[in-house]
Amino acid sequence: MTTFVLAGGCFWCLDAVYRTLDGVLEVVPGYTGGHTADPDYDDVCTGRTGHAEAVAVTFDPEKIPADVVLDVFFTLHDPRQLNRQGADVGTQYRSAMFAADDEQTEFFEAARERASEAWDGGVVTTIEPLSTWYDAEPYHQDFFAKNPGQGYCLAVALPKVNKIRKSYAKYVLAS
Repeated sequence: MTTFVLAGGCFWCLDAVYRTLDGVLEVVPGYTGGHTADPDYDDVCTGRTGHAEAVAVTFDPEKIPADVVLDVFFTLHDPRQLNRQGADVGTQYRSAMFAADDEQTEFFEAARERASEAWDGGVVTTIEPLSTWYDAEPYHQDFFAKNPGQGYCLAVALPKVNKIRKSYAKYVLAS
């Protein structure tokens, strides 16, 4: 099993998308990359903790290749937007990959290069060392499935889920 920690805007969208993929065993929204201990959602939303909203995606590379997991990441958000995704603005919404070791750093660099070609340059996704991880509050876990009629889920998360279902149909869980 492999775990990648990825940040690309609101973690609800990443969580929702990765849960649709066969071979993804667990998705945990949380916070990393900051400088304060034990942040909660309200703290992170201020933008003053340095943390990003992120997901820890654990997957079986025999079922879904690591390259695909990262290509999905670069497909589901716009990696050219600095410290924002759409209306979500602040460093907590930055596009970042948090590497657990040198091997992940190299792998992330290759994925960022592929994304730069796909997006015609301008990718601002950072590769940062993985620091202390904090699970997000329970109500953030699997938020999309628990709140399918919520406005943000309908307007922002659902189109991303549908885009990935179409673009990566080979890897989508059977309904």
